Amino acid sequence: MALKPPTGLTSPAVSLVVAVYNKPDVLRFVLAACARQSFRDFEVIVADDGSGPEVAEVIREGQHCYAYPILHLWHEDRGWRKDTMLNNAIRAARSEYMVFIDGDCLPSRHFLKDHSKEREPGRVLLGRRVETSKRWSESLTLGKVQNGGFERLGWRGLLDGLRGDALRLEDSIRIKSRFLRTLLMRNVRGMLGSNFSIFKSDLVAVNGFDELYDGPGCGEDSDIQYRLSLIGVTGKSVRNLAILYHLHHPPTSMSQACLDRFAMVQKTGEPRCTRGLEHLA
Repeated sequence: MALKPPTGLTSPAVSLVVAVYNKPDVLRFVLAACARQSFRDFEVIVADDGSGPEVAEVIREGQHCYAYPILHLWHEDRGWRKDTMLNNAIRAARSEYMVFIDGDCLPSRHFLKDHSKEREPGRVLLGRRVETSKRWSESLTLGKVQNGGFERLGWRGLLDGLRGDALRLEDSIRIKSRFLRTLLMRNVRGMLGSNFSIFKSDLVAVNGFDELYDGPGCGEDSDIQYRLSLIGVTGKSVRNLAILYHLHHPPTSMSQACLDRFAMVQKTGEPRCTRGLEHLA
């Protein structure tokens, strides 16, 4: 039976932002993975950087099928403007705590539970992702997502890892003990834009994401982590918690313009970007 999203005005505990650009079939998998979360008090904001109508149709389908609220934010495709859409998601979020993933990443069953439980004021939670193989990604079905089969990599998945076709399979092991994670040196320092969470107020304090970046690789992770550090927000690793599976695709490259802009930001030492939630210049 189809479940309607709740219509009440109660704010959810967590706002999950899913950054997308096309790939409607993959988004269908992501929304199905959200439906099986063990943590239930959340909303999903699809931050759509100009996708075609097929993505909107998948979202409408999800809004009718799933019990959690789904909000679709969209702007016209005028090149890479992910940071602009992420700022729109910050403005729209009804929760004071925000989790960010990309639209080609499947959250494990306890993904939101781990982000919610581990959150701390003045900290940004730093997750990682399992890099799945092309074979694994092409064999994925909606049924495997709905029944949780995608979380069981199996012997073929292990072979993919041994051949180097899949990477970081060890990050698929959920280790609840903080002591054991520390003992195994499972901490990380760098932020991935596809798996982190933070209080919305901290993002507002640095004026959100820098919209002057024109491509991936800096603006949605390295830049904002650096600017957050300038106001005293430190990273906390949730590696081997908040497990995420990244579907295979050809690698993307970082532009020299993005690298140059990040170098300039580091020289200025200014935590608030000039073109973010507010346009200051």
